[in-house]
Amino acid sequence: MDPKLLAGKKALIVGIANEHSIAYGCAHMLKSAGVELAITYLNDKAKSFVDKVADQLQPTIYTRCDVTNDEDIKSVFQEIDTKWHQLDILIHSIAFAPKEDLQGPIVECSKDGFLLAMDISCHSFLRMANYAKPLMKNGGSLFAMSFYGAEKVVENYNLMGPVKAALESSVRYMAVELGPQKIRVIALSPGPVKTRAASGIGKFDELMLHAREKSPLQTLVDIFDVGAMVTFLASDYAKNITGDTIYIDGGYHIVGYPK
Repeated sequence: MDPKLLAGKKALIVGIANEHSIAYGCAHMLKSAGVELAITYLNDKAKSFVDKVADQLQPTIYTRCDVTNDEDIKSVFQEIDTKWHQLDILIHSIAFAPKEDLQGPIVECSKDGFLLAMDISCHSFLRMANYAKPLMKNGGSLFAMSFYGAEKVVENYNLMGPVKAALESSVRYMAVELGPQKIRVIALSPGPVKTRAASGIGKFDELMLHAREKSPLQTLVDIFDVGAMVTFLASDYAKNITGDTIYIDGGYHIVGYPK
């Protein structure tokens, strides 16, 4: 990665749980392109795992952010404003659904579980974008993580399918609203990546095996592939790309997932 590609840019990365997280792959690649980082952790229990990553990434800002608490979100952006007075890149790489709602039939999911999944996985991206907007004085890039289960039925993806569909639709509407300020909004849809979040999806190993066998490139993507795409999309090389869902899956989405 060219260490000067994004020199001087400031990025907030939300969603690092450990060194296997997609958010970590994004942070690592952005750092290698010259970006100054702000990263967050969920709570004190999670911090001990993220500390190891933070020691490597050396972020300028390292702070707590539980997106179910709007005061936490507000505090993150206040610190960014105080220290940087600007923000160029925001990566939202978090999703959650209660296990009993995620692993059961979608028609049986609870109202509270559905609303919590939507709040954390989708609406928190909208709230963060609203706080980021005044800091992106010279434009910027907002990224959210999706999955092909937003478009087609993927076995065991269940509740997260409609939640991610809402996220992708939000990206399109946000792109139109924020475009006049030169703020671009993009959803990234990686193929199956073995992360902590993916462990909650039933038969995930089978999904990964099928993706490797059936994708046109017969390969699986990793967290650094996603980070490389984020780095490209955040650069001026992609200055006219917005509102899209970008697939990073070896072409598997053109073949389709098994039922």
